[in-house]
Amino acid sequence: MRKPHVAEPTAVRWGVMAVALVFLILFLVVPLAAVFTEAFRKGVGVYLAALREPDALAAIRLTLLTAVITVPLNLVFGVVAAWAIAKFEFPGKQLLITLIDLPFSVSPVVAGLIYVLLFGRQGWFGPWLTAHHIKMVFAVPGIVLATMFVTCPFVARELIPLMQAQGTDDEEAARVLGASGWQIFWRVTLPNITWGLLYGVILCNARAMGEFGAVSVVSGHIRGQTNTIPLHVEILYNEYHAAAAFAVASLLALLALITLAAKTVVERKARQSLKGFVHEY
Repeated sequence: MRKPHVAEPTAVRWGVMAVALVFLILFLVVPLAAVFTEAFRKGVGVYLAALREPDALAAIRLTLLTAVITVPLNLVFGVVAAWAIAKFEFPGKQLLITLIDLPFSVSPVVAGLIYVLLFGRQGWFGPWLTAHHIKMVFAVPGIVLATMFVTCPFVARELIPLMQAQGTDDEEAARVLGASGWQIFWRVTLPNITWGLLYGVILCNARAMGEFGAVSVVSGHIRGQTNTIPLHVEILYNEYHAAAAFAVASLLALLALITLAAKTVVERKARQSLKGFVHEY
């Protein structure tokens, strides 16, 4: 029997909403506004000059390159892992789920140190990599690997509960009708997870472009070569170039706003899709 809805007093509702609103303004809206205010404090010319500076352009290119490599790879891994976990039973399934969640519990700095230990000049594979003239740490490959580690759970973690909730009825029906594995995936599974997949990709991309801790350890902070946008902001701020630092930081703030808007749209589409699914069945 459904429990009757208990209406809270009006004063309590307004009080709770006021507390939440004040919290959001103080810790989210004000910092974002401060970033853009400081970025344009010395004028548009100074702002654009900070973004056109060669080291800033190199940092932007490296950040975009890292995201372009990392996000598609994590997309493929997330879909495969979620499909395996949600649709099949196999030995080691719980271990796989635990490993997917590992980056959430390990500090990004520790993750970066692990890659240095493995691929650094004095690391486990360092001598072999050096002998074959392969540079991992303090180079783009190390940055990509570290970013992949911290972002790998996002797509999988969005899809696993969604695919588990959908069950396997549709796939089993398609199999009975003679569809192959690829046909089942492309025509049955993928359409059912489209919005969840986009949601995970949005979060993965935002984290990939904003990652600091792990990338800071493996990058070496080489100007114009291994500095991403967050690392470039840190260098500018430490060198007392506050206007330039906030100008470059505004790109990350803008990314956060775009991510929020895209996330809102995807969530709305996902709810509409879910309502349509429930109405159909």
